[in-house]
Amino acid sequence: MKYDLATMEDLNEIMDLERAGFNKEEAGSEEVYKDRINKLHDTFLTIKNDSGKLIGFVVGPAVKKRFVQDEMYDDTPLNLSQGGHQLIFTIAISPNYRGRGIGSKLLSEFENIARKNHRESIALTCLEGKIPFYEKNGFADQGVSASSHGNEIWYNMEKIIN
Repeated sequence: MKYDLATMEDLNEIMDLERAGFNKEEAGSEEVYKDRINKLHDTFLTIKNDSGKLIGFVVGPAVKKRFVQDEMYDDTPLNLSQGGHQLIFTIAISPNYRGRGIGSKLLSEFENIARKNHRESIALTCLEGKIPFYEKNGFADQGVSASSHGNEIWYNMEKIIN
């Protein structure tokens, strides 16, 4: 498997994974993902299998705010060059590769990027059923988020790294 930063050539495969992992209200549009590839190039990590097929990705901005804010989903913030907090908007794994530790490996590689850029923490929001996965990967449950994205109840998860 190979890690790489996302490019526009990955867009179709990214959108396939997005649609496979999130309902219509939660999923980002193609326009949103084009914007993310452009603005968050340094923090849009993909993983591909040995045949070069994209099987997972993680993306989010590095910003001064500690947690994801709903308005960030519509207006992608620019990355800080150093410091701040690394947020995760999305982590998605191909249904054919789930349960194989790919998500954990992707989070670990993403953390390496965050550490290299002196981020204080990594944070994301998740549904209640995903809390144990993130806790297994070193994140702490910080309680219910103010987010109403997709009309769901989200939980703030955070991992202090520096």
